[in-house]
Amino acid sequence: MRVILASNRGTLMELGISPIVTSGMVMQLLAGSKIIDVDQSNKEEQALFNGAQKLFGMLITIGQGTAYVLSGMYGDVSDLGLGNAALIVLQLLVAGVLVIILDEFLQKGYGLGSGISLFITTNICETIVWKAFSPTTINTGRGTEFEGAVIALFHLLVTRTDKVRALKEAFYRQNLPNLTNLMATVLVFVIVIYFQGFRVDLPVKSERQRGQQGSYPIKLFYTSNIPIILQTALVSNLYFLSQLLYRRYPGNILIQMFGTWRETEGRYAGQSVPIGGLAYYVSPPSSLAEIAVDPFHAVFYVSFVLTTCALFSKTWIEVSGSAPRDVAKQLRDQQMVIKGYRSNSTRKQLNRYIPTAAAFGGLCIGLLSVVADFMGAIGSGTGILLAVTNIYQYFEYFAKEQADYGGGLGFLF
Repeated sequence: MRVILASNRGTLMELGISPIVTSGMVMQLLAGSKIIDVDQSNKEEQALFNGAQKLFGMLITIGQGTAYVLSGMYGDVSDLGLGNAALIVLQLLVAGVLVIILDEFLQKGYGLGSGISLFITTNICETIVWKAFSPTTINTGRGTEFEGAVIALFHLLVTRTDKVRALKEAFYRQNLPNLTNLMATVLVFVIVIYFQGFRVDLPVKSERQRGQQGSYPIKLFYTSNIPIILQTALVSNLYFLSQLLYRRYPGNILIQMFGTWRETEGRYAGQSVPIGGLAYYVSPPSSLAEIAVDPFHAVFYVSFVLTTCALFSKTWIEVSGSAPRDVAKQLRDQQMVIKGYRSNSTRKQLNRYIPTAAAFGGLCIGLLSVVADFMGAIGSGTGILLAVTNIYQYFEYFAKEQADYGGGLGFLF
């Protein structure tokens, strides 16, 4: 979860992008449900909405930072002292503000895409590269081994006399990244890129100018990686609340039903993992052996991910201005109609494709995430999906710019 939210334990990026993702999700839901009325075509209202979203993100940062300190995440408050506790919250706030500013820079046109996408992508890619080529050595009890899967392969082949056994260990070693994990990661990359090409092109024509035609593409991943980002934000906030409550009231039965936690030992000492309650069942199984021991956990996790991704995807098109009625209005404003149909039939035709693409696309995103988790892909299934979809979006941005300037990638789009 920390990898996906660009969060690192014990650093200024403790909260990662969780506050800005949460604030964006809440504000979009408020706007989509008409609790707050925002006209996105009005620049002043749009600027006010973005400003309110960033202010809300700062308030969430202060709230989460304060909750972390009070819960004893950095030690007992009485031992820390009021001054040190306030400094920790201030440091987390400054880091959160810097994240918001960097995201704002990209939104203002000083780069491609959004800051959130860039934070997620770089953090996940860094994790994959590090676990593949890390030169860090670890004593596993069977001798010194390299953490990186590729480095470990060559090290085992050189140092072990039984080459077949060395290969098996490089592919299937436990508790450290292995070549099977790396191959699963590459396979998921290829599958996601393949699915990115699935789309339906609706032919459209202009009502004003005869002969002017085009197409409106409806991709399988119509809402891109938004469903998995929202699902991750939901689980992250559930983890956050559950950990805080469990630290304060570990003996309360209702808190235990919400989630029970255990501190890890060894290489990942200091990290908390759910071992019971709702928080445990919405977390992915760590291995195939765990699935065999507790199949209900696996079934619940799969059902949860698929359901939430599909629901979030369908909900998002309603609140983000990409529902059939919104697209029909955009086409009508441009005086474009679907070829072979009257203008008053546009919304009906879009209703045949967009809701299905949104729900089924969200379902596919969730399924790919679950399959990647079960295969043991590096960086988690959710993380890889976010990284691949973000990289593909950057490739599209680059290709379109090349096409605008007469470059060589324009034929792809």
